[in-house]
Amino acid sequence: MPKSHMAAPECRLEKVDGKTLNVAHWRYTGPENGKLPILFFNGIGANTEVVAPLPDMLGDRDFITFDMPGIGDSPDPVIPYTPIWMARIAALILDRYEMEAVDVMGVSWGGGLAQQFALQHPERTNRLVLVATTAGMVMVPGKWEALSKMADPRRYIDPKFMETHFETLYGDRHKDSQGHTLRIKPPSKRGYFYQLLAMAGWTSAPFLPFLKAPTLVMTGDRDPIVRPINGQILHTLIPDSQLEIIPDGGHLFMLSHAEEFVAHVRRFLDAEGSEKAAQAA
Repeated sequence: MPKSHMAAPECRLEKVDGKTLNVAHWRYTGPENGKLPILFFNGIGANTEVVAPLPDMLGDRDFITFDMPGIGDSPDPVIPYTPIWMARIAALILDRYEMEAVDVMGVSWGGGLAQQFALQHPERTNRLVLVATTAGMVMVPGKWEALSKMADPRRYIDPKFMETHFETLYGDRHKDSQGHTLRIKPPSKRGYFYQLLAMAGWTSAPFLPFLKAPTLVMTGDRDPIVRPINGQILHTLIPDSQLEIIPDGGHLFMLSHAEEFVAHVRRFLDAEGSEKAAQAA
């Protein structure tokens, strides 16, 4: 894996469109390479620290993400929000950081928001990477054993519970998680509920055939939360998309199979024609 040229993340609270959000920006400090920043949308209840290994693993472009309301260091939301609203807020955050065009990546819940952003702001979306995610309501549900553990609040506050049930919950081995459980901050009850509520009734399925951004869909073949068939549904609906199924990969294959994951992402983002697309954006 190439040497990382990433500075330590700069985190600050930004008030955007009536919401105060914790924004984390990893700045690339290496030689100019013309690569676009990555706008990253995290999974449900996941704070910015959870994704901390990824910017360094890529190591060759700016990386920006933010905590959803009531998650991580973002204050509780006063009123519920929608994916359309949060995609608008993401675009306003990019304005503040002078990022006109970006490559967009989303994992799990954040994969839904990544789709919404790409559909809502096609002029700013160069390439799209969808990781362990679905088209919303048009999905095949995960395994009950995993979903029941996911709903248990002890996964945020009890490290022993997480260690015991990690493989049932995520389909990955705890020893391969790269310290995932140590970086989790418990979300507020309201923050977690509003994040669930935001995607209630949401689906991208009718609009995905009109998605113009080159798209990479990635799924793990052992993912108990987002079964692999959901990645195949996205691949079918999105024109000219690419599908990568990670062997022996669970829901967190982004971390448990980090080198393989980064190799696929780097190949896709650096593919011939990506610079032309970026200039056109």
